[in-house]
Amino acid sequence: MHRVNPATVLTLIPARGGSKGLPGKNIRSFLGKPLIARTIETAKDSGMAGRILVSTDDPEIARVSEACGAEVPFLRPAEIAADASPVLAAALHALDWLEEHDGWKAEWLLLLQPTSPLRTADDIRHAFELVQSADTDAVVAVSETKSHPFWVKTLDPSGHLRPFIADQKAPARRQELPPAYALNGLLYLVRVSTLTEEGAFCPDKTRPLIIPAIRAFDIDSEEDFLIAEFASSLSNL
Repeated sequence: MHRVNPATVLTLIPARGGSKGLPGKNIRSFLGKPLIARTIETAKDSGMAGRILVSTDDPEIARVSEACGAEVPFLRPAEIAADASPVLAAALHALDWLEEHDGWKAEWLLLLQPTSPLRTADDIRHAFELVQSADTDAVVAVSETKSHPFWVKTLDPSGHLRPFIADQKAPARRQELPPAYALNGLLYLVRVSTLTEEGAFCPDKTRPLIIPAIRAFDIDSEEDFLIAEFASSLSNL
């Protein structure tokens, strides 16, 4: 087992300024601190975060992030900061920028979205433990699905309900259902060489970091924000 050296890790926190669902959410106060501050502090507390960099197109987010101790060496170009811009583009841009301007090349990328404030430093440390397993290129956070795929329906061309998984018979009892997990966006840890080759945060050799659903928030609305604050206060996170 090869232990990951934190000095080889780039922790990337993507935080665009524009948000149609909840404007200003990344720096809105969450239990007394800017939302993004919680992610920066948790990354620091893990002891595994290496360089912590915020990729943003917004000067105010940049200012708050730097005040919390993160690097913001550039503002993200507009062409990769639109609503439809994939996070992968921001990640590759940050990796390329650091190599070109600092002469520094990361071996591992830890992606932490600021809209998942209920992750813990232990979650991050656990991810690094998992990624050190043989035959592993990535670890991603998942939670058990609320609606099992065997019970999910779709519509046929005539508008009638049909099984979403049409080629397998669904078990009759919940206890017989195989485990099913969904990505929750809380954490992605991936080998940089694999990310650049495969262009995916969840490549073939990916292990799961299983997170309880109560902490698997991805804030995108006012309701999400209020529920996440309430869940955090209940859990003493």
